[in-house]
Parts: sequence; C-alpha cells; structure tokens
Amino acid sequence: AEYMGANRQAGQMTHKVAIVGSGNWGSVISIIAGENVLKRPDLFHSEVRMWVFEEILESEDSRFSGRKLTEVINEFHENPKYLPGKSLPENVVADPDVIHSVADADLLVFVVPHQFLDRILSQIHPHVKPNAVAISLIKGISFDEKGMVLISDVINKVLGIECCVLMGANVASQVADGDPAESTIGYRTRDSANLFHALFDKPRFRINCVKDVEGVELCGALKNIVAIAAGFCDGLGFQDNTKAAIVRVGLIEMIRFATHFFPPGDPQTYLESCGVADLITTCYAGRNRKVAEAFVKTGRPIEELEDEMLAGQKLQGTLTAKEVYPILVREGLLPRFPLFRLVYEILFAGLPAAQIVDALEPLQV
Repeated sequence: AEYMGANRQAGQMTHKVAIVGSGNWGSVISIIAGENVLKRPDLFHSEVRMWVFEEILESEDSRFSGRKLTEVINEFHENPKYLPGKSLPENVVADPDVIHSVADADLLVFVVPHQFLDRILSQIHPHVKPNAVAISLIKGISFDEKGMVLISDVINKVLGIECCVLMGANVASQVADGDPAESTIGYRTRDSANLFHALFDKPRFRINCVKDVEGVELCGALKNIVAIAAGFCDGLGFQDNTKAAIVRVGLIEMIRFATHFFPPGDPQTYLESCGVADLITTCYAGRNRKVAEAFVKTGRPIEELEDEMLAGQKLQGTLTAKEVYPILVREGLLPRFPLFRLVYEILFAGLPAAQIVDALEPLQV
C-alpha cells in the first residue's frame, strides 16, 4: 500500500516519518503525525509508514473478522483492535514488514512495548539511514551486562543515531477524543527537538521541549511503579488522602532514583507534563492502576489479569518494578526506596497488599 498523495518533487528535502508500533498509543500518535505532516509539506514527506505486528482479527464486525490487521487499517483507515472507532488519516500506511517500514525514514518514532525492542532493533539496524533521528515513546528501563540503560541509549547504541524521548500525561483514548493535553520532549540537540515539535505539536496536544533526556525518560518509566501502588490503595478501599500520600512518596522516590543514577538532572523536569502531571494521570486513570486494583480485589496472579483485562497490551509497571528491585539491592539502596521495594514484594514475594501503607513511615535520616 502507498499513499497516493505522496510528494515526489525533484530535489525536495523533506523528512520521511516511520512509526514503529501500532498499539493504542502508537495508533493515536499516527493520527497526530499523519495530520501534521500534511500541514508542513516544507518539512515532511506526506506519507507516514506505520509498522504493524501482523495478526488475524477476531471481530464481531464482519468487515474485519478473519482479515489481516494491516489490510483492515489500509482499507478502512481504522485500527479496530487497538483504537476502535477512531479514523486514521489516509496518508498513514500500515506495513507488516518492519525493515521496509523504516528503510527510507529520516524520523523514527518508537512506540512498542519495551520487551520487544531489542529484537526489532537487531532486525532494522542494517537498514536505518545513518543520519536518521529517533524518538522513543517507550516507558521502561533496559539492562545490559553493566547494569541499567535508558531505552533512548539502547536505540542510540544499536542504531548509532540520536534519540529523543516523548513522555507526558497522555491517556491515549483521551488524546484520541481530542481533549486538550500536553506532553514533554526530552532532547540533546535543538534541531531534533524542533523537528519532533513540528511533528507532534497541535492546538490540543501541546509539546514542551526540555534538554533533559534522562529526567524525562525516567519519569515515564518510574511513574508506572507508583501507579501500581495507587492501584493497591484503590483495591484496599482507601480513599483520596491515602492515595495522595502514596503518590507524593512515589514522586520523591522517582526524583531520588533519577538523581542517584543519572546526576545532576534538572529538578524543573518533574514539574513538566512528563513528571507530576503524568504521575497524577497514571495513578488515577492508567492501566497499571486498574490491574493492580483487580490484583488486590481478586487475589489472582498479575499475569493472568494482564492477559484478561488489557486485550493484548502490556503492563509496564510490573516489569519496571521487577527490573528496578535488583538494582536497589545491588547498590544497597532498598531502605531509601520503601515504596519501590513494597510494590515489588507485594507483586512477586507474597507480601500482603495492605503493607503498601508502610511506605508512608518517615525515613530514618
């Protein structure tokens, strides 16, 4: 499939966009990018390629049932599995071949669950333009033999290209509904920030750019651990005061973690959309909160609930909690991170969920 309005003027230096991922948030971002590239033909090629993990749809809608997801997206301009009922722009072209999707792209937008990233990067790395620039919308932390690595650094290292990040208080369905929202781009070079600002900023989706990739990215990853704790509060029947206290402690631990492992950091970052705003949204509306509440109420394994409640999407909070815990153990830091410790031990070591309130005890200084 190819978008028929693709601009082909000789010598025109426009940036071609590829989106790697097509889940709920990936589909919403494709709407924003698809609309914005058409408004800036001076900057962008008019076609946006979106890599779609191919699957055969099961649907009550006879138009979709039994068909390939990419075919349905390209014919009906809708992603009925991950963003039902919302129209995708016609210049967003679904592609089941990840290598073909990125081969001639100048701007790569990564929006896949972080457990799939390594495999994708190893597939595409020989085919990415050497002067391409990436942006990661992936919320999580990665690891190598030396310890913790940011997702943006993994992308930078494997592909050899600059990688910005975009994080914010962005419940995907609400952005798709057109409710006013904002987000934060963390960048290293201003030119890249300007390009991605032009790609994503709209009157109802405002983007602020800050020169703090690490701070922005860590906010996006760590707030999901706090959201699990907030879900425990809801499952236990605690009210607003308790949850607000848990969120406050969580914010302190997020800042403490970031400044310990990636000093010096910029304290202002936590006042951006990626910081306190995203934390609030996730602790009151996100999928991590919802599944953690069900975990307490049902007593069933978190993996089972994830499969049942999320229709193929992945929980990032449980994964990040599992990854952060051994780092804190190794560095002897567990006493300084009671909330992160308790979330892990409730999820994976059989600790009763009611003990989450132990995080509210003052630290011994």
